[in-house]
Amino acid sequence: MKNIGIGLFAILALAFSSCSKDFLDEELTTQYSTQYFETSEGLQALTVSLYGNIRWHFGSEWSYGTTLYGTDEFTNANDLTNEMWNTYDNRLGPAGATIATGAANANATLPSDLWDEMYYGIASCNTIIANADKIDDLKIRNRCLAHAYFLRGFNYYKLTAQYGGVPLQTKPAVGVVRNFTRATDEQAWEQSISDLRNAYKLFEGEVYTYGKGITWTKATAAHFLAKALLFRVSERNDAWNSKYKETDLQEAIDACSYAITARGALTNNYSDLYANWTGIDCPNEQLNEILMAAGHNGDPTTVGRFGNRTYNYFTPQFSSFSGGWVKRGVWIGGMDFQRCRPTEYSYAVYDHINDARMWKTFKTVYGANTVVTASAGVKIGDPAIVMILNTQNDNTYDNAKFGATIQNPTWKDQAGRLPEWTTGKRQTATAGALTAVKGQFVPNSLVLYQKGTYVAPTFKNQPICNFFAGINKTDDGSRTAEKADAHRDVIIARLAETYLVRAECYVRLQKYGLAMQDINVVRARAQWKNGENRSFYSDGSQAFKNNALNTGTAATNYTASNLDMNTYYLSNPTVPVTTAASDLRLTSFPASLPSEDEAILSKIGAASEYDRALNFILNEYTRELLGEWQRWETLSRTGTLIKRAKAFNAEATNITAHKHELRPIPQSFIDGLLNDDGSNLSDSQKAQWQNPGY
Repeated sequence: MKNIGIGLFAILALAFSSCSKDFLDEELTTQYSTQYFETSEGLQALTVSLYGNIRWHFGSEWSYGTTLYGTDEFTNANDLTNEMWNTYDNRLGPAGATIATGAANANATLPSDLWDEMYYGIASCNTIIANADKIDDLKIRNRCLAHAYFLRGFNYYKLTAQYGGVPLQTKPAVGVVRNFTRATDEQAWEQSISDLRNAYKLFEGEVYTYGKGITWTKATAAHFLAKALLFRVSERNDAWNSKYKETDLQEAIDACSYAITARGALTNNYSDLYANWTGIDCPNEQLNEILMAAGHNGDPTTVGRFGNRTYNYFTPQFSSFSGGWVKRGVWIGGMDFQRCRPTEYSYAVYDHINDARMWKTFKTVYGANTVVTASAGVKIGDPAIVMILNTQNDNTYDNAKFGATIQNPTWKDQAGRLPEWTTGKRQTATAGALTAVKGQFVPNSLVLYQKGTYVAPTFKNQPICNFFAGINKTDDGSRTAEKADAHRDVIIARLAETYLVRAECYVRLQKYGLAMQDINVVRARAQWKNGENRSFYSDGSQAFKNNALNTGTAATNYTASNLDMNTYYLSNPTVPVTTAASDLRLTSFPASLPSEDEAILSKIGAASEYDRALNFILNEYTRELLGEWQRWETLSRTGTLIKRAKAFNAEATNITAHKHELRPIPQSFIDGLLNDDGSNLSDSQKAQWQNPGY
């Protein structure tokens, strides 16, 4: 059930609701009176409950709709639940879309969803800040204040990044308040930055305060303080931000430097961040690189209002287009809801040969876990879906036939042709070896390019492509049922981004040599290490090995489906089998950049030294952070959303400058506002509340 437009009107609601036991291992409580939140015990319990507010971001369709759709990285596949957030059509309006107004289903994200939930969290923070002097122990008081200032600053960051200036409520409301003043963008950013500065001062360093899990620390506050400062001085705010630029950039650099020094080196293997997730509370969830995560576990009593649903959104519809060869279940870590389809840019931005992140992120092989027809010659555990991620200048597969089969007795495709696999190569899981199997039939196969043309979207259109290589950052084989909540934490911030934020600050100060040093730290981790098997693949499906459901047929399905291989050598057919290290580090910046970046910069017309440097960093954000819930805000902040979406997202047909850099203010909120005398707002007053173009 959606909370329609009541977030700011009922700003005390969360403060008076239950504080659930969660991943912080706190005791379960039920419901409290307002007086309880004026006691030391109540304020500490309310502080712990703040961690629950960030779970909301990953509890439903809004997780990708507001952060990934309508950008250069992701577009919609055949599922159209949040299509309007990607196409920017007239259903993306202040009232939001319902089935009656053209939404595909009742799950469409509304502009009020984020608005309401952020103000609920702010309400709790206001209560803690206003009553903190009730906590006699100064250390505990400061700890509670640090958490409250951090979440309030974080929530105002999210609100201002999406909507621009918003109402600023910094004290507990008395009763239902229905008259507000909308802050300017400048005032809203000052509030977020002020709160994050306070949190940064009050946190005790890298002290983990509330049980296991990645809890908020001084480095967490430093990271988001730097991001808020960077947002204030970025292009979207150029009409008024000139007086802040030099001081904000230096403060952001200093904050990043604290986080980098405090947390130490990046995790050595990129796979350990996502692909090597082995189960609930595994060591990979405790990595020093992780600065902030929404915590989850396997205890059903701790789920609260929002579980982790993110495993649904990045996987292609393999059970449909595979003709039945690959059936879905808990043994495959992602449900095939085909929400987020990578754009051509999201494949082309990588160095396909030397960047290990690409092959540790994209899932390109599924094994057959059922035999549809014995005459096809495919056995359980043979490759049933193979996705070759080649480059535009590769002509190896120009005359090969690819596509998805349909299930019928004669095994003919929709054009009446027998499907065939004609590359003459089948990849095994053994150290990059290739076994020649002439005529080996793979029921479903895809290639990105033939004869220099991007052909991937032409396979299995219904009417939009649902056949693509998805990413594995949310896969979870620990689920207790096919559609049950995931149990893994969702990373919100990590140290690699901190390096790139600092690099961007250096770019804005034209200190390109220092920027290159930070970029190279991230790229050095991304390159292949000596001895690595480039054709090996893993993801969170492996948690199924420790799942109680891993018995009988399910165990067979796991082994058959997850072949621990990728298509590295099929996608790079001129590369000999090797376990040598690669090198991604830049030697010149920004005058000379890798060829994949030069092609992208050419397409968007980034020619000046600054534009080349900034857009390279935007590319590097993609390579490092693909799918990590922030791309729309990054592009809106840097004034590149319109240009990059038009260049790389074929479905973002209605995106409009001077409108879609901001989201619509929820109409339900505006309609509920009153003047000071209790009268309703006039139509002209309501129009003044709304963002331009809506």
